[in-house]
Amino acid sequence: MPVSQPSLDIVAIGDAIVDVIATCDDAFLVEHALPKGQMQLLDTDHANRLYAAMGNARETSGGSAANSMAGIAAMGGKAAFIGQIAKDQLGEIFRHDMRALGVQFDTPALNSGSEHPTGRCLILVTPDAQRTMNTCPGASHQLKAEALDEALIASASILMLEGYLWGPELPRKAMYRAIEIARAAGRKVAFTLSESVCLEGRSEVFAKMIEDGGIDLLFANDHEAMQLAAAPSLGEALAVLAEKVPTLVITRGAEGALGLQDGVGVEIPAIPVAEIVDTTGAGDLFAAGFLTAHCRGHDLRKCLETGAIAAAEIISHFGARPEADLKALVQL
Repeated sequence: MPVSQPSLDIVAIGDAIVDVIATCDDAFLVEHALPKGQMQLLDTDHANRLYAAMGNARETSGGSAANSMAGIAAMGGKAAFIGQIAKDQLGEIFRHDMRALGVQFDTPALNSGSEHPTGRCLILVTPDAQRTMNTCPGASHQLKAEALDEALIASASILMLEGYLWGPELPRKAMYRAIEIARAAGRKVAFTLSESVCLEGRSEVFAKMIEDGGIDLLFANDHEAMQLAAAPSLGEALAVLAEKVPTLVITRGAEGALGLQDGVGVEIPAIPVAEIVDTTGAGDLFAAGFLTAHCRGHDLRKCLETGAIAAAEIISHFGARPEADLKALVQL
């Protein structure tokens, strides 16, 4: 049982990244050997070269879990974020953006100089709305357990963890510690998967964690679910994962989404969009909508539908932060 009533809906731990978004054609991707529609990690020097070659860009605070917290705040939820930034210009942009959006963010900046600058994701959007992400994690992968605000974690109804931070040793240890804190306070733990979690050497450790009952709610797309479960079909993957995780949420792009909760399955279609401009952050905002509705006590179908509404709004414009009044759109 919780030691006290939660004062926050959700606290997330994830990459503190500044998104740098620009448009380009397919020829630019070929010229710079960038895998279209995929995400790759860059070191600082490579990121600097690519940034210099990009056209006009827009800079906003980003990162998967941070995007979700921004969405939750936009829907009227109480959200907080824990992530590592550096003492530099991009770090100040990130902190200002998060607080301006209504997300509590107080993680102290890392005084790392040029060795570990604030992380950035160079996002190139082609005319077909596909986004190619090139991430330089920088300071975000230096998050230590000692930087966690334990009282903040214990105060939230749900602890949300981001898969992109699962690989590096320091933030993975921090996430383990955060789970201990949340469990001691009687809170739920949600995890948003990423393809990086499914890589060899990472999936085994994560699989053991869900085997041990460490995750209450798992977000994944269909491909990630199949990779994690080592299953040839989505149906078989769901059968494997549903035995270990009480609530599964699977996004399927244009095919909609489905959820499994305590053996009960619900499937919904995607929300029609007049024009898909940029798919950046679609999964992040889906999770935001789902979690906001979940914290309001809604059933699985309503949670999925709320996620779909939030995702549809985000793909109708550039960037991973809502521009329309999400609170009015989801009507919770």
